[in-house]
Amino acid sequence: QVQLVESGGGLVQAGGSLRLSCAASSRSFSGYLMGWFRQAPGKEREVVARITSSSSTYYASSVKGRFTISRDDAKNTVYLQMSSLKPEDTAVYYCAQYSGGNSYSPGSYNYWGQGTQVTVSS
Repeated sequence: QVQLVESGGGLVQAGGSLRLSCAASSRSFSGYLMGWFRQAPGKEREVVARITSSSSTYYASSVKGRFTISRDDAKNTVYLQMSSLKPEDTAVYYCAQYSGGNSYSPGSYNYWGQGTQVTVSS
């Protein structure tokens, strides 16, 4: 069983920054693609960014240029640095470990963290 624990969420003003962390208990964390997703009230969960085992990255168009995903395999941790935050970034943010299939789809991830709330005020 893999445990993922997110931290770093909070309340920030528009234009501000936050860094989310996700600590994983995976024995072979370095070999896994990891993703960050978010879900706003009344909306479907959507991919924000994902990073492969070789640190190749993908970003949703809505966050490209503002968010940066990274990983530290020595610490079994994946990060999401969020800058120039907008009110529309308000959501619960989840990290997840990929299991196979379409890496942009939540259904392709089998382990999830509990989520961390990010609220951006205008």
